[in-house]
Amino acid sequence: MTTEFDSEARDMAKGVTTDAALEECVRAAGLTLRPAAGHIGAGIEGADLAAGLDDAQVTAIRAAVLRWKVVFFRGQRLDHAGHVAFARRFGEPVVLRKRGSASPADFPEIETTADRLELGGRFGMDHEEWLGRRRHTLLRGWHCDHGARVDPPAATILRAETVPPYGGDTTWSNLAAAYAGLSAPLRRFADGLRAEHRLGVGYQPRPGDDAYVRHLLDHQVASVHPLVRVHPETGERVLYVNGYYVEQITDLSRAESAAILELLLAEATRPEYTVRFRWEPGSVAFWDNRATIHLAPSDTTHLGFPRTMHRVMLTGDIPAGVDGRPSEPVTGTEPGRW
Repeated sequence: MTTEFDSEARDMAKGVTTDAALEECVRAAGLTLRPAAGHIGAGIEGADLAAGLDDAQVTAIRAAVLRWKVVFFRGQRLDHAGHVAFARRFGEPVVLRKRGSASPADFPEIETTADRLELGGRFGMDHEEWLGRRRHTLLRGWHCDHGARVDPPAATILRAETVPPYGGDTTWSNLAAAYAGLSAPLRRFADGLRAEHRLGVGYQPRPGDDAYVRHLLDHQVASVHPLVRVHPETGERVLYVNGYYVEQITDLSRAESAAILELLLAEATRPEYTVRFRWEPGSVAFWDNRATIHLAPSDTTHLGFPRTMHRVMLTGDIPAGVDGRPSEPVTGTEPGRW
């Protein structure tokens, strides 16, 4: 049983193109697939991620991720080493140059999301003020991971260690379904557009000196991505928008861009395209970062319950639009360099 990335499993998963074929693929691997919502999300049962996966299971899980965009495992006993080993079966983990103090020093592939609670304090703000100044719209929290990069991660694998007794759910939306749900004229219009994605969009500066503004200016990250991305494995067209990074549709005025982005983001986050997951200790979510956006919870900060999550991201490619034109870096990003 290999512990490395299996390119043959990737190619086999791409060939599983119908729900019936997926069901047979999953069954043959000794697993059970339980869809959670109409357009996105499925639970997978029968896999012991800590014990390692055989090739048939890797193929089935990859195919399920491509079809359902995010899959869930419960009751897993993964430690940091097992988490990284599981991720390596599906791609090359990202190694971040900088992480917070909560992340495990011996596992550079893992970022512990409790680090995010430190960020406001680094810039002289409590966590709530920092969040409030960054939330310029009610949909601001919807994002893909590292979307301002020219090569955003292909996938993310998030593991729950400690979760609140209630609250703290994560929600994902299927951007391929959102694109398909647009009217034909709007799809044709969006197909030819591109947008700048930038770190720090919509931030409201503090009066006087603002350490976070200085940080953004010193660490600018921005890329121009197609507004409609073609998925490199499924061929689906994906409405590549989010509330976190998208600055402006290029070649449109700011007013035109704002109105169109508001419409498209509202379409992308329609409830029928989403799934919401209730975490438990030992839960694992594995999602396609190329075809989804997700919303982290904001309903537990006032409760004081700990929430410790660990994530591994898999390196991704440079997005390409309907016309085949790839994304372009603007500043602070180059392919493969984290």
